[in-house]
Amino acid sequence: MTDSSWFTVRWEDDAVALLDQRILPVEERYLHLRDVEAVAKAIEDLVVRGAPAIGCTAALGLALAAQTSAAKTPEALVADVDVAAERLARTRPTAVNLFWALDRMRGWLADAAAGGASADALRRDMLAEARALVDEDIEICRSLGAAGASLVPDGARILTHCNAGALATGGYGTALGIVRGAVEAGRRVSVLADETRPFLQGARLTAWELDRDQIPVEVITDNMAAHFMGAGEVDLVIVGADRVAANGDVANKIGTYGLALLAHAHDLPFYVAAPCSTIDPNTPNGEAIPIEERGREEVAEFGARPVVPEGVGVRHPAFDVTPARLVSAIITEHGIARAPFDVSLAAFLRASRTSSAGS
Repeated sequence: MTDSSWFTVRWEDDAVALLDQRILPVEERYLHLRDVEAVAKAIEDLVVRGAPAIGCTAALGLALAAQTSAAKTPEALVADVDVAAERLARTRPTAVNLFWALDRMRGWLADAAAGGASADALRRDMLAEARALVDEDIEICRSLGAAGASLVPDGARILTHCNAGALATGGYGTALGIVRGAVEAGRRVSVLADETRPFLQGARLTAWELDRDQIPVEVITDNMAAHFMGAGEVDLVIVGADRVAANGDVANKIGTYGLALLAHAHDLPFYVAAPCSTIDPNTPNGEAIPIEERGREEVAEFGARPVVPEGVGVRHPAFDVTPARLVSAIITEHGIARAPFDVSLAAFLRASRTSSAGS
C-alpha cells in the first residue's frame, strides 16, 4: 500500500527528482536537480528530509556527480565523486543514513575502479547502484512494516511524531510502514499525528500521505499528547529515528523524548521504527550523537509572519535523544529488538551485513 501517483525521490530525466516537501500539502511539485550543489541545498533546505530519504538522495547525488564529471580516467572520476561526497556530508549532521549511503557508494566505486572498469562503465554502473539502493530501501521498509505489524492490535489508536512515512524514505515508510503493514494485515487502526513544531511535518506530511492512503488520521498539536494519553485515547506510540546509538539511545525529531516520557508515565508502549542503516555501532550512546541546530527563522516565524519579538533569541535543536530505558522495542527489517539493545541491535547488524554480502 501507498498511493503510487507520487514519489519522494528517484532518478528521472537525467536528474535527481524530489517531491518538494516544503510546500505540501498545498502543492505537489517536483524538482529536477542537475548538479551536486543543488542536491546539497535541497537536503539542507528540507526539500527532502527523513534519514532514509536523505540517504537515498545522497546516493543519487553521487551518481549525478559521476554523470556530470568530465573525468576521462577512473582515478579522476573517483576524485570528483569524493569532492561531491564531502559537500553532501556537510548537509545534515544527525541523520546517520546520509553517511551510511555516502560510504556505501564510495566503497562501491573504489572497488569497481580497482577492478579495472573504464570511467564510462563506472558512470553507468554507479547510477544503477544508486537506483538499486533506493529500491532496496523500499523493500527494507516493507519488511520492517511487516515485522512491526505484529505489535499493533486490531482497533489500535496510534500516536506518532514528525513524519516517518513514505516521504521520509525511498517509499512506504518506517513508523508509517508499520501502520501500513498493520492495515495490510487486516487490522483496523487510526492515527493521531503530532503537528510537530516548528516545521509541521506531522500536520503537513504525515496527515497528507495517510489521507492519500485512506488511513484514518487526525492532527493534534504537540502539547495535546498528554491529554489524549490521559483520556485513554492512545494505545501505543510509534516514531522513526535519525540515528540509533549502539546502546539503543535514539535521536529523532525534537519532541520525541517528551513523548517517550509521557508514554512511560501512562504505561504505554513506545516503539521506534528504524532500518539497520540507521543504527550506528560507532556511536556508543546518545551523548555522542551530534544534534543539529537550525536557523532562528523556522521558530521565530510562522507562515513568514514574525511570532517572536525582533532581538529576542531563539534556541532550535532539530532533534533530541530518547534514552534506551524508555524504548519498548526497536523494529528493524530483521525483526524486533528489545533490551538489552547493545546485544539485540548488534545481532541485527550482523544479519544485515550477511544479507548485504549475499545479495
